[in-house]
Amino acid sequence: MKKALITGGMGYIGSHTVVELHEAGYDIVIVDNLSNSRLFILNHLEKICKKKITFYELDLCDLEKVEALFVTEKHFDVVVHFAAYKAVGESVEQPLKYYQNNLTSLTNVLVCMEKYACQNIVFSSSCTVYGFPKQLPVTEETPFQKALSAYGSTKQMGEDILEKVVYNKKIKVIALRYFNPVGAHHSALIGELPLGKPNNLMPFITQTAIGKQDQLNVWGNDYDTPDGSCIRDYIHVVDLAKAHVKSCDRMLQKNTNDDFEVFNVGTGKGISVLEMIHIFEQENKVKINFKIANRREGDAIVMYADTIKANSVLGWKAEKNLSDMVIDSWRWEQNVASFLTTV
Repeated sequence: MKKALITGGMGYIGSHTVVELHEAGYDIVIVDNLSNSRLFILNHLEKICKKKITFYELDLCDLEKVEALFVTEKHFDVVVHFAAYKAVGESVEQPLKYYQNNLTSLTNVLVCMEKYACQNIVFSSSCTVYGFPKQLPVTEETPFQKALSAYGSTKQMGEDILEKVVYNKKIKVIALRYFNPVGAHHSALIGELPLGKPNNLMPFITQTAIGKQDQLNVWGNDYDTPDGSCIRDYIHVVDLAKAHVKSCDRMLQKNTNDDFEVFNVGTGKGISVLEMIHIFEQENKVKINFKIANRREGDAIVMYADTIKANSVLGWKAEKNLSDMVIDSWRWEQNVASFLTTV
């Protein structure tokens, strides 16, 4: 059986990828320090997968502990590296926290991969690497602009580190540049669960709808867009998880065209913040209490993907629509309170 190490596998995207890799026949080992996730997610993953999953509570910034993991587990066919801090706003306020954590954890994993002969890594990158792009939609060839946040900078630097490491021919990389994941697993057993006040739009919408947050701030309505609010490419998290399965399979089947490949993972369609709020209200028959606030530092105005390469080369395409995204998100939010009271 193919064996995959999933770093940050208790998090939002990581947990959904665990499910999809399991269904694709992979043996899973999860590493997570639980800094932005909850332990009960492991139990929910085991319910969905109907099997025991190996889990290590471990900080990847501790090289000795990472090496001990590789020694204990003996071999991994592929690493899927999610583990990183990811709040754009926080990264603007606390840049050193992001550089220290996101880059140290990555380099520690790479050191152990080289030492213990694991040749394949799928890297959790982001559309933030493009900064404020001059042309849309962005393709994989779109030049990077200056990063708008320390988070975006760590993703740019992470890709650069990986591209340099690939030069020695010991490791192969697929970097997936995510656009904006939303939604939840259809079981409503796993979904986005920010600790503290949400930084992303969808959990703030759902938490406002259910009463956890008093009001949702829309950060600016005076941008040069049809309704004045920022535009993003929202993708269902299950679709995004499946792109990781395609990437792992591609590497292990030795179908890559290059030792370092990148793919945009989005729908190719831009939706504004105000449009997403209205779609959520319409599909779920609830009202969202929101107000227009001043622009937020570090936000690009418009960002959406050209997905031709992912569709034609990786063999992946987004299947779920906006209705799926908002309905699954709301179902998860309605259920999560009961999960939290049992832990």
